Amino acid sequence: MSITVFLADDHAVVRDGLRLLLEVQGDLKVVGSAADGRETVRLVEQLCPDVVVMDITMPELNGIEATRQIRGACPATQAVILSMHAAPEYVFRALQAGARGYVLKESAGIEVVHAVRTVHAGHRYLSPKISDEVIDSYVRQQEATGAGSPLARLSSREREILQLVAEGKSSTEIAAVLSLSAKTIETYRSRLMRKLGIKDIPTLVKFAILHGLTPLK
Repeated sequence: MSITVFLADDHAVVRDGLRLLLEVQGDLKVVGSAADGRETVRLVEQLCPDVVVMDITMPELNGIEATRQIRGACPATQAVILSMHAAPEYVFRALQAGARGYVLKESAGIEVVHAVRTVHAGHRYLSPKISDEVIDSYVRQQEATGAGSPLARLSSREREILQLVAEGKSSTEIAAVLSLSAKTIETYRSRLMRKLGIKDIPTLVKFAILHGLTPLK
């Protein structure tokens, strides 16, 4: 039986390339794709594929938050994150969200095939440049210092709103996306800025870009 795969990336050329790469394998079948994180969550909840291959930086909802939501809705679906970021913080956040694989875009290719098969078999897959020792060292460091990513101070909803604010959406637009009131969005925005110690939107946007929530335009 084929391993079913869903592809999520905001670049059509990447999605098309991954589809071709995977579908020439006899045991892999691409069952869908999406260009943003929120659409990815919606479609994956319907399809419940075996594996999602997902870019870490996508519009509407980044790959880490999308992974967290997918793992809650479809526990049997495994996630492989694609990223240009090799820093332990990004890898650790992805694993915390429930991802079982993390592949660097610079080495993506046949490695994605290996990652899909590996996570489907119940194992973790990390690009060779990201060793378990690096991740373990990072975790120990965070536990010892009591410090983690500043994003850890925010709730899942606050992280969603942070990304949408950084993408230039107004409170009214964000309210429509999340089915909340504009006043509620403004309350969330004020609270998350207070938690992060950020006083203006430009600084908030820089923070979101620095932490991989939204791409540098």
